[in-house]
Amino acid sequence: MHTRTFALLCLMSATSAAQAADQPRYLTVLNRAHDSILRLEVAEAGSGTFEARPIDRIEGGGGSTTVRLGNNRCRFDLRLAFRNGRDAIYREVDVCRGDVLVVQPLPS
Repeated sequence: MHTRTFALLCLMSATSAAQAADQPRYLTVLNRAHDSILRLEVAEAGSGTFEARPIDRIEGGGGSTTVRLGNNRCRFDLRLAFRNGRDAIYREVDVCRGDVLVVQPLPS
């Protein structure tokens, strides 16, 4: 009886882990920079293969949006394009540890 219970618990744990791995990853981008973000691109961390995510303009000074990054990964690189023509890359954003990225004002 104890062996069956243990085997059932192991199977349930494995199923839960597999389902968790297939969950889509989302991130809320909170723009505290002065300029609006016009474009957001995502890549698996370190891959350099960025893909655009459709967004509306994220207004500077506190605008936000939530984007889907992908599945089965925790770490992503994000490239942001601002209205003033500047870009910023946030590397190794770990969405398994937190689901909000606060974009700070770009240095002068």
